[in-house]
Amino acid sequence: MSAPTLTTLLVANRGEIACRVMRTAKAMGLTTVAVHSATDRDARHSREADIRVDLGGSKAADSYLQIDKLIAAAQASGAQAIHPGYGFLSENAGFARAIENAGLIFLGPPASAIDAMGSKSAAKALMETAGVPLVPGYHGEAQDLETFRDAAERIGYPVLLKATAGGGGKGMKVVEDVSQLAEALASAQREAQSSFGDSRMLVEKYLLKPRHVEIQVFADRHGHCLYLNERDCSIQRRHQKVVEEAPAPGLTPTLRRAMGEAAVRAAQAIGYVGAGTVEFLLDSRGEFFFMEMNTRLQVEHPVTEAITGLDLVAWQIRVAQGEPLPITQDQVPLLGHAIEVRLYAEDPANDFLPATGRLALYRESADGPGRRVDSGVAQGDEISPFYDPMLGKLIAWGEDREQARLRLLSMLDEFAIGGLKTNIGFLRRIVAHPAFAAAELDTGFIPRYQTQLLPEPGELDDDFWFAAAQAFALGLAPQVRGDDVHSPWAHTSGLRLGLPGETSLHLNCEGQDRAITLVPNIPGVELVDERLTLEHNGLRRSHRAIRQGDSVYLQWQGDLHRIDRYDPLAAAEASHSHQGGLTAPMNGSIVRVLVSAGQAVEAGAQLVVLEAMKMEHSIRAPQAGVIKALYCQEGEMVSEGSALVAFEE
Repeated sequence: MSAPTLTTLLVANRGEIACRVMRTAKAMGLTTVAVHSATDRDARHSREADIRVDLGGSKAADSYLQIDKLIAAAQASGAQAIHPGYGFLSENAGFARAIENAGLIFLGPPASAIDAMGSKSAAKALMETAGVPLVPGYHGEAQDLETFRDAAERIGYPVLLKATAGGGGKGMKVVEDVSQLAEALASAQREAQSSFGDSRMLVEKYLLKPRHVEIQVFADRHGHCLYLNERDCSIQRRHQKVVEEAPAPGLTPTLRRAMGEAAVRAAQAIGYVGAGTVEFLLDSRGEFFFMEMNTRLQVEHPVTEAITGLDLVAWQIRVAQGEPLPITQDQVPLLGHAIEVRLYAEDPANDFLPATGRLALYRESADGPGRRVDSGVAQGDEISPFYDPMLGKLIAWGEDREQARLRLLSMLDEFAIGGLKTNIGFLRRIVAHPAFAAAELDTGFIPRYQTQLLPEPGELDDDFWFAAAQAFALGLAPQVRGDDVHSPWAHTSGLRLGLPGETSLHLNCEGQDRAITLVPNIPGVELVDERLTLEHNGLRRSHRAIRQGDSVYLQWQGDLHRIDRYDPLAAAEASHSHQGGLTAPMNGSIVRVLVSAGQAVEAGAQLVVLEAMKMEHSIRAPQAGVIKALYCQEGEMVSEGSALVAFEE
């Protein structure tokens, strides 16, 4: 039952999960090995490892999904074990078998358990035999359009298409009626093949207003299995979790026990070992339906660690070496409440399109009691189009839910990111929303409150431009002294050397321009320790203002705005673009070109399909028209803003 002593651990992943696993491994005295693609050579997880191995390539298919390369990296570095993280090969039974065949330790369940639960359709068949209630659906082997059309008609629209080997929202589409089915099925199959190497799909009834509640289970090699309470993951967009918390608000001890015991039975039925999660849909009547089992560590595992005081990665390492679970079910703690949000490089105002580029500014919230940040990036890092756009996670713990919520709001306010779009303002609006504060949770939360969570971007008002001008002008001043408050250089108000008596500033912020005449010596204006204090129109307010390179970042109404000086003549000269053209909304790869030059198309027709960060994005005709020219071809990498199609109305 015992395994060889483990001294060196390879993490077959990247980003924040690789950094998080290595943190625990180092604390346990282990040597850590990172693997990286050519793109990730200087990524944070590579920098933090004791040893790193170059897998080559840029796309995941050429690097992190190459089983032979990963095992060779473990053997070359002297690693006895491999931790798969989540995503990539973490739920690939072939990877688990290859590791075992190479005489290495896989920090995950047996390959047989992955086989049993890795396929959503096979898992549902197993649960049906075990008497666990299932959502109505089709989980069969036939994968043709006609079979799915018949199944959807029998189940009743709306339906949900899901990749049988999937997770994280990849290969998942909601279909409202039969007219959408063919396109949605083809797109979901391509996403599933790209992300998991398996295009098989299932279809289920799409439940209205359900909650997504999951149970964390853990099993050792000695036949012991327990559940570590539950998590509510109902706040989602595009079927991908955005906010997670533990315990689930309003869950009674009786229901917690029923769901926990059902999850343990499911794990024991397949001889499970290690960390796993059994996911359920919970309706308002307290009925729960098995959804899937994730045979790996979950993204949201930190909230379980926060309410139990346990380190699940340390448990994975010890269980893999044959140690028994250190506690029994009755000893599992449930202390306070924890909430986690996922920080993504994406543009919520532009349909959550992934964002790529350089993190010109990146500052995390301060450490402290009940505060945790798991991230995989640092200031100056490049966010590429090849991988998932998650930058990290913010986790807050409190003695009760409200304390955790307020602590998380404070952490979000302290975070500062510049250089690319992120969802940090969107996250703050969720956590601050009265319905979230009241724990009114279900999977339709974001669509229901979309107008408040995703307000239309408006014109920046005069007060903002006044503050921006002050922040920019003061930001150009020499650094002030902090060691002598009586020094004349310890103050940033008033006229300073290097600035004329009256300064004309041409400023740009997120596509909006303003010419401002700035008069010095305005009373009540100062910038100290990156806090801009303004007394304007009879009100005195304080805003965060950060100088970074030639830019100033100003926090205004919950969002951090980048402000730059610009030359209006040069801007006008550079503003020409392809007239009537359609451009790439982000960096990515062209996976399908569906039209040809001279072709007439209807409004809304798919023209080009772009893949970025393992998700597909369709470029559609804005109105009926004719394709004049194509500037892209399948397999080609394109940059954000590149012309793809010349289109004439």
